[in-house]
Amino acid sequence: MKVYNGVDEFATAQGDVLGTTDWVVIDQARIDKFAEATGDHQWIHVDPVKAATGPFGTTIAHGLLTLSLLPVLVHELYKVDGITMAVNYGFDKVRFASPVPVGSRVRASAVVAAVSKVPGGVQGQVDVTIEVEGSAKPACIAQSIVRFVA
Repeated sequence: MKVYNGVDEFATAQGDVLGTTDWVVIDQARIDKFAEATGDHQWIHVDPVKAATGPFGTTIAHGLLTLSLLPVLVHELYKVDGITMAVNYGFDKVRFASPVPVGSRVRASAVVAAVSKVPGGVQGQVDVTIEVEGSAKPACIAQSIVRFVA
């Protein structure tokens, strides 16, 4: 894990490669809980019998479930000490390049693409790629925006 000592040190982080997280298994229970939380019960996610005859041959994780793993995964890669607050400010770009079949393992890698000063702290753009084990294409590519307040 990369540890930045305050917003001033993170302000110089542009270009830092943050590494790769551990693998996380995406099982049907996680998919079902996400469906329950969001109300998205589309059969390709929650009906294993019907999904077996569908385009992916099995159920797949919601794209937004994959994206929702980003904060916990990236938390394995870096932190900024000496701050009062970190805020997920949003995303500039998100793409779901390939499905995440049930039972797959995913992991994230990240790079600090840009850092700028904002009132009270700094804002970083962290480019994150979530890959599926054994897949040639990533599951998700996202430009995450985070603000750190001194």
